[in-house]
Amino acid sequence: APIFGIDTEGKVSEWNEKTEMITGYTKREALGKPLVNAFIQPENRRSVDEVLTKALSGIETANYELSLVSKSGKNYTVLLNATTRRNNDGQVTGVVGVGQDISELKEVVAESKRVAEGLVRLIETANAPIFGIDIKGK
Repeated sequence: APIFGIDTEGKVSEWNEKTEMITGYTKREALGKPLVNAFIQPENRRSVDEVLTKALSGIETANYELSLVSKSGKNYTVLLNATTRRNNDGQVTGVVGVGQDISELKEVVAESKRVAEGLVRLIETANAPIFGIDIKGK
């Protein structure tokens, strides 16, 4: 699972191997960089920043769809849980994001929707009668 962390300033403090695989950025490249500005597309920065700001204030978010674009330009969708990270005294020290890559699932759903819409258009615009029967011939 992709796992990353930020400190209270929004800078990357954790970046696991799966996050490296998805983004194409190594842990060394990511550490210390501002997560939102360095790794999130401009159109998604506001909503991602809101999720992280909430988590930094103790309000955790589950099942947030995070769109990522890798170093090579490939699009990924990660289903993310943003959890507040605290020290032994209970003070907030950052946020940990634990995700699941759902990119392939999203592609399959989109393709199924496209096929279904195509079939609906075919039925609605057919120049010949279309009818259906059940297994009993009715």
